[in-house]
Amino acid sequence: YTDMGRFSMAAKHHQTVAEIYESELVDIAEALKHYEQAADYFKGEESNTSANKCMLKVAAFAAQLENYRRAIEIYENVARNAMESSLLKYSAKDYFFRAAICHLCIDSINATNALAKYEEMYPAFVDSRESKLIKALVAHVEDGDADAFTEAIKEYDSISRLDSWY
Repeated sequence: YTDMGRFSMAAKHHQTVAEIYESELVDIAEALKHYEQAADYFKGEESNTSANKCMLKVAAFAAQLENYRRAIEIYENVARNAMESSLLKYSAKDYFFRAAICHLCIDSINATNALAKYEEMYPAFVDSRESKLIKALVAHVEDGDADAFTEAIKEYDSISRLDSWY
């Protein structure tokens, strides 16, 4: 399909292969490669929604494979793209939240700096429950208080369910 210039078809096939690796073969590294290839082809065809969908999968898998910097880069790019659209700008909060969690996996100073940057880029993030949770988690990590850390997550989860990725 790529030789014929039909990149959207090639992208769809890469996406299907990635889904097979993800669900049936459970090979996250291979799924990541195919989602990334699909995203590149979708971008080339200016199908940004499909490209972002694939890149979000890449970010989730990168985080699972402990490649946090790659996941952060993707979540930040997708959030920036989302902020440019009046329909998608509210989803930027979730992407910044995921990026901040990846920063926290690296260290608490990274998370604090990233949070300040995200709040500046997206002012609505300042008062969000997600921002408050990250601030609390950073404080508990710095204090070494595992019980308070767990309690903050339980409290957040009781109102807004966290999926298995978190």
